[in-house]
Amino acid sequence: MPRFDNAPKRPTNLSLNAKVLEMARDLGMNVSQTVDALLAEEVRRRYWERWNEQNRDAVAAYNERVARDGLPLARYRTFVKAR
Repeated sequence: MPRFDNAPKRPTNLSLNAKVLEMARDLGMNVSQTVDALLAEEVRRRYWERWNEQNRDAVAAYNERVARDGLPLARYRTFVKAR
């Protein structure tokens, strides 16, 4: 899973809608912090979307095996699922 904790900041140039930027500044928003947080969220979303696509067959095979054979360590469970 991508982690972005304590990563150094790097200056960059962005082209933003001038009206949106002006309103954000009027509202006292920290544009860099907001963009950084939203970009990190979108990167995580796309990372997991790609991971799911790349691992779709393996997940399907595992689910089929569990449906057919049950969970690998089910006999060691100390609880029972309520029905």
